[in-house]
Amino acid sequence: MTKTKIKIEAIHDVVCSWCPIGYSNLKNALKRLESEVEAHITYLPFELNPEMPEEGETIANYFKRRQSWSPATLKDYQESLVKTAQSAGVVIDFSKRTHYYNSRKAHKLIHWAEQFNKQTVVNESLIETYFKQGLDISNTDVLLDIAEQLGMDRVSAQNALSSRQLELELEKKIERQKAFKLHSIPAFIINEDTLVSGSNSVDFFEKTLSECIDVLSLNKKVAI
Repeated sequence: MTKTKIKIEAIHDVVCSWCPIGYSNLKNALKRLESEVEAHITYLPFELNPEMPEEGETIANYFKRRQSWSPATLKDYQESLVKTAQSAGVVIDFSKRTHYYNSRKAHKLIHWAEQFNKQTVVNESLIETYFKQGLDISNTDVLLDIAEQLGMDRVSAQNALSSRQLELELEKKIERQKAFKLHSIPAFIINEDTLVSGSNSVDFFEKTLSECIDVLSLNKKVAI
């Protein structure tokens, strides 16, 4: 059986708690359909806090400043979030993940890795590094360690992170997601034009992908 090829652009931020949840549910839906579909995933940056300084900000202070949340409110939210993440197979460890960081360089690393078809493994390594280990993903050495561990050249990765050309390419990706005028993430663009927003369930993603497969199959028959 010939698999249907699907292109998926994941709109995300490396520090967004709901992005790895939605991403994991999408991946699990693709596993259910692996006999029918072959997906190619790329990533579009959506920086939640583009002005965040490199030293970051504690999560507690961030929610106090932005939402006027008390420690008790934050604690309840985090406990609920951890349970939701666990059900999606994602580990979020708030004993280690204490800060929000600037995510621009991390997005740059994902974009650079695309030329080696390693954008997905870089994204998944960043999820592990930040949400489970709590490391500073705005730190160049942390990012270079990831690149090196995944078989990419450390010096080339360092040059990429300071590349003006890569910065311009990243801006083009940002402009693409801005055209959809999103107010929240994650979101996923399937085959250039079908937009799916939110950290939806595995069942939801499976149904949506199946519908896309049906449309593509129908179009092929019409073309023939």
